[in-house]
Amino acid sequence: MTVTSSSTYSEQPGRIMSREMAEQPDVLRRLLDTGAPRIRETAARVAARSPRFVLLTARGTSDNAALYAKYLLEVRLGLPCGLTSMSTTTAYGAKPDLRDVLVITVSQSGGSPDLVASTQAAREAGALTLAVTNNPDSPLAAVSEHHIDILAGPEKALPATKTYTASLLALYLFVEGLRDGDGAAARPLPGLAADLLARQAEIRTLAARYRFAERMVITSRGYGYPTAKEAALKLMETSYIPALAYSGADLLHGPLAMVDNISPVIAVVPDGRGGEALQPVLDRLRGRGADLVVIGPKPQVEQASAGFVLPTEGVPEDVQPILEIIPLQLLAHEVTIARGQDPDAPRALAKVTETR
Repeated sequence: MTVTSSSTYSEQPGRIMSREMAEQPDVLRRLLDTGAPRIRETAARVAARSPRFVLLTARGTSDNAALYAKYLLEVRLGLPCGLTSMSTTTAYGAKPDLRDVLVITVSQSGGSPDLVASTQAAREAGALTLAVTNNPDSPLAAVSEHHIDILAGPEKALPATKTYTASLLALYLFVEGLRDGDGAAARPLPGLAADLLARQAEIRTLAARYRFAERMVITSRGYGYPTAKEAALKLMETSYIPALAYSGADLLHGPLAMVDNISPVIAVVPDGRGGEALQPVLDRLRGRGADLVVIGPKPQVEQASAGFVLPTEGVPEDVQPILEIIPLQLLAHEVTIARGQDPDAPRALAKVTETR
């Protein structure tokens, strides 16, 4: 793995990450205006093959985008899905029968050798393969039968921000295409994203709660669970705070014991069935006196220690994750700056991680 020196980044900490977060409304708009017709064509070709099962392959931030796609495919289409264990083929040489299986590989760069090798192996095993990347000229795109370009433009900060939300939107539009939907629910996203980014002062105030945090717990359910996992990853890789992400259901099966009245807990509360399923968890957290911060609808925020109100009215639950993550990206940025670190260049990390 090649490590990028922090000296290559701006002397102003967080400038690059901040700029790329600010690009998200334009990226989402470009994907809706330019990318959507091509995604719909790709979806039509895939739908014509009638896959019976979907396997999703990814690492890191892209793995959280793949988890979002899993919820979309299972809930919206009733297609059973699984997340690939790449080492079964790359390390152990397994040769599963993948006829009539759609393998979707999500990767910002499309360059990691294990992603390329496992996708190539899946195609040789009879799978229909689709790459979702920010690089149409990547090795991953070359070995895949179909490719979706998320059109996010170059991303230079090590923490992925605009490529994550672009991946979510591309996957949403793809699933909409599979079901012959028009994707109209996504049209307001660029404007709503711009509104969220304009509220950075609120996030800066919220970040003061976590400047000296030794650990954090982030929880959600349903469509919000990938957001919780991505938020935890962003906080860990930028501020180095151990951030543990749990499904609300899993949190009750043991890890709740570590929560006390000084443990910061962030709950991502979807406006919909996921939020309803999370209610017993929120009640238990309040009962333990947790420092509970809610990212979600206003009524839920008002019942917490603090929070950030999301514009969920009229936004379907399956689209909300594209908005939910934005204040949490801002939070990771602001907490890191407050702790005297540079979110543009986390230690020991590289933009393209070459795992095998």
